[in-house]
Amino acid sequence: MSTGAIIAIVVVALIIIGLLVMLPRMRGAAHQKQAERELGSRRETVATEHREAAAQGENRAELAERKARIAEQEAQRDRAEAKLQSERAEMHDRGQADDELIDDSERDRFDGVTGPGSASTSDRSADVDRDGHTLDDRARAATDRDHDQQDGSASPDPQRGREDDRRES
Repeated sequence: MSTGAIIAIVVVALIIIGLLVMLPRMRGAAHQKQAERELGSRRETVATEHREAAAQGENRAELAERKARIAEQEAQRDRAEAKLQSERAEMHDRGQADDELIDDSERDRFDGVTGPGSASTSDRSADVDRDGHTLDDRARAATDRDHDQQDGSASPDPQRGREDDRRES
């Protein structure tokens, strides 16, 4: 064999030995890169799941807060209704709402028996416009507007006119 062939065989043998030594290292590096990619993929998957769970938790929390606000408003409304009923009960206890209990046809029968806040015969005559409310009629009577100005003229006393203006404001 010639020297060139021996050198070629030795070079090929060295290359094969080098590949045999390097092959496990290259496989290890490839396995490591594959493991890193897989771990990165798992990390991304788990992070996405946690983000989705956090978003769902935020949505549930927001819904719960809305329901809590609604419940608070309903509680306030219920308290207001209860207070209204309590005030009505107190008015009935004091006899101030007897007019709600007595029909118009029965007013004569209960005249003089009703409580201090209910409509009596004299109060019924105060409902001039017959709208069922005497507050506007009593205010008109207190200011004597209808009586003073029936002819369309102003009050002759300027001081009284100023007092009327102060009452209106």
